[in-house]
Amino acid sequence: MSRLLAFDSLNNTRDLGGMKTAGGKTIRSGKLIRSGHLANCSEADIARLIEMVDTVVDLRTPEEASQKPDRMIPGVRMLDIPIIDKLVAGVTREEEADHFLDQLVTSQQLAMDYMCSIYVELVTNATAVSRYEKFLRLLMEPHPKAILWHCTAGKDRAGFGAILVEELLGVDRSDIIDDYLKTEEYLADDIKMLMQTYNLHNVERNRETELAVGCLFGARREFVDALYSEINALYGSFEGFVSQQLHITPEDIERLKELYLE
Repeated sequence: MSRLLAFDSLNNTRDLGGMKTAGGKTIRSGKLIRSGHLANCSEADIARLIEMVDTVVDLRTPEEASQKPDRMIPGVRMLDIPIIDKLVAGVTREEEADHFLDQLVTSQQLAMDYMCSIYVELVTNATAVSRYEKFLRLLMEPHPKAILWHCTAGKDRAGFGAILVEELLGVDRSDIIDDYLKTEEYLADDIKMLMQTYNLHNVERNRETELAVGCLFGARREFVDALYSEINALYGSFEGFVSQQLHITPEDIERLKELYLE
């Protein structure tokens, strides 16, 4: 399981170090960090990130990043690799995106189906796939400290980034899914607050809408099941997706293992 890192203002920042692989090795600590956005970092958080990180990768849309820009971290390379370029209700967090949620919060099943479709798009949309390939190529460069990648909450786009890395390094799939689902625990307070304060427009608030909002902002097993099912249907296996769509070779995988396993 990835290790939750203690920060003043970051609730879902995790070091993949310590996760075991099927080959008996372990992901190195202090090298691979997933997170939510860094807009609210305290000065103490910034100081700690300076010590820990050499590269930050922002996976958000340009609009999201402009509305809540990351704090600058002296001496750290800050890169933008937007996984998707459009408003996606429940995933991207531009102010405009929230207004698209009203039609989704009337039914928990509708919200579930919608989020599953978004995860499928992460592996079928040409832009998203090319950006994830760019992210993985960046990981193949030597990094003296950690590389940190994030979206807004650190759940969907950053979550699939973590799934990709863990799959390529050989972590058992059950452990990968368990690690993904820990996001629900780490963001529990944030999700609860969203459920209580989300401003529904022309929609009556009731138990069903609360469950739907919780689904939209949560991390559910159904999301990753949909993602893996689509990969298997289209490419035969995760390995097929990696080679056919991400253009990652066995030599590339060995490079990643050399850099990040011990």
